[in-house]
Amino acid sequence: MLNFLPSAITGSLSFLLYIVNTLFWLVPILVFSLCKALVPWALWQKFFSYLLDQMASNWVLLNTFNQKLFTKTKMNVTGLEKLKMKDWYLVISNHQSWVDILVLQRILHGQIPFLKFFLKKELIYVPFLGLAWWALDFPFMKRYSQPFLKKNPHLKGKDIETTKKACEKFKHKPVSVMNFIEGTRFTNQKHQKQNSPFNRLLKPKAGGIGFVLQAMKGNLSKVVNVTIYYPEGIPTFFDFLSGKVKQVNIAIETQDIDDSLKGDYVNDRAYKIQFQKWINQLWLDKDKKMLQLEEQAKKEL
Repeated sequence: MLNFLPSAITGSLSFLLYIVNTLFWLVPILVFSLCKALVPWALWQKFFSYLLDQMASNWVLLNTFNQKLFTKTKMNVTGLEKLKMKDWYLVISNHQSWVDILVLQRILHGQIPFLKFFLKKELIYVPFLGLAWWALDFPFMKRYSQPFLKKNPHLKGKDIETTKKACEKFKHKPVSVMNFIEGTRFTNQKHQKQNSPFNRLLKPKAGGIGFVLQAMKGNLSKVVNVTIYYPEGIPTFFDFLSGKVKQVNIAIETQDIDDSLKGDYVNDRAYKIQFQKWINQLWLDKDKKMLQLEEQAKKEL
């Protein structure tokens, strides 16, 4: 509606609205997070978890309104029809820009449970935000490095047990856990430095989601594999806010998490090798999908 304004003004106004929206929801989220933390009753905590999820969902909804108010970015999405709100998902995606998070939140809002990210356990001590992440049921994970375990062998396996306990709440509550398995945003420099065998992707890191699947103890039922392609080139956050991104092409593929994807990633070498092969094939297919989305975009331009 306001996309006729100069891009600098559009971007600035949109950014201001993002800040206002975030502050508007952050205050009640922090207040209700404190209420949830102070009273350990199960029903009380379940009620506040639901309430806090609704607040976070409304934050995403207003961010989407912001995007539609100031920009005309078209989201071309395929594969949404297989998703539902009452299911347990592991969401993975290629990662090119901070815009990816806004795109994922926009297209998946109301299609699957509110997206949650695995966070390092140390982040729970971040003032205010740590409390909010805990109250929103973001799962915290604890991972010990191999050098650390060599010095402290008695702690072997403790990290996965700690993370498993943090995931107990998801047995009866549908959840979507998000993971960018490249571990960082794609750039040509990183691509060359890695000597990546993929044309448009960085090498995937299997360890992160192997650990997640093990920690969730079979509670996740499906993988939602999202491929994001920007026909006009990878945008910056301000490019997106100012309406310079005309369209985004997104392909969503869903597959069941069967028994072949369940195992002990930390201690079972055979399973670890098999899992890494699966991730590598997934990424080869995603590389081909990126090419298909590129060819599709050329036909539409």
